Amino acid sequence: MMLPLVLATAFAAPVKMTPMEAGATVRLLFRQRRAAQRWLAQDRASYLATIGRYDFGTKRTLAVGSAPDEDVRLEGRGLRPHHLEVTVAGEEFEVQAVDSKATFLFHNAPMRTAKMTSGSLRVGRFTLRLSNQNYPAILVQDPKSPRFEDYKGLQFFPIDFAYRYILPLTPNPKPETVVILSTRGDRRKALRVGWFDFLVHGERCRLEVDRLLEPGLGESDLSVFFRDQTTGHESYPVGRYVDPEKLSNGEYLLDFNLAYNPACAYSPYYNCPIPPRANRLRVAIRAGEMDAHYRH
Repeated sequence: MMLPLVLATAFAAPVKMTPMEAGATVRLLFRQRRAAQRWLAQDRASYLATIGRYDFGTKRTLAVGSAPDEDVRLEGRGLRPHHLEVTVAGEEFEVQAVDSKATFLFHNAPMRTAKMTSGSLRVGRFTLRLSNQNYPAILVQDPKSPRFEDYKGLQFFPIDFAYRYILPLTPNPKPETVVILSTRGDRRKALRVGWFDFLVHGERCRLEVDRLLEPGLGESDLSVFFRDQTTGHESYPVGRYVDPEKLSNGEYLLDFNLAYNPACAYSPYYNCPIPPRANRLRVAIRAGEMDAHYRH
């Protein structure tokens, strides 16, 4: 009797690197980690700079200014009582100055009107980060945020190329829309595009690869949201993320040394995807960012 043909899934082993390649990659990773430390410690767009979140909810427009009745009340030099309005128009934000003397900085240029899918603008010393995610909100960032005093650096597992892979994406034959829950309770939609199959110390692992269906994100913006046996102990309790990089040969670089914590690990004002149940690994991924305990 002829047996049916079964296509076996190939589980990728860690990439093999020459000493020169490994040395160059280690130096690059250390540079990236130092840059991340500096960014969190002092950048005006740092998660620690964020002092408030204002969700649109059922409103289409939020008013920003120094007057007591503004939706987003900010006080400081250069702010007018009724400074500007931000309106949600489909997948875009429309920003319009209200006071005749009011302007805002967009791409470092003073303006009175602008349209954007997402992004940031400056009003006085404050940065307004316009976030859509199909749940539009304004996040306010202040270079004088008291949260900068809480800075205590970042922590990382030692660099370990046993967690670095070059592997194919196993495509989902029928890409389907799934719901990714978030830390603020929102149900965010994503496309399940496929899976990565790989070996961790000889154990077979599979991770779902998703593309969030949100304004400003394209077909190449793939994400892997995952939990592992370090989650809640050595790494952040919600989970971690790693962004696969597509290579010229069509395969992907999946390097867990680049795994990072979501923004909500540092600030309560962010809305972060929670890893799906399918992406709870039975192995420990001791690579990438650890939990530096900014939230607990």
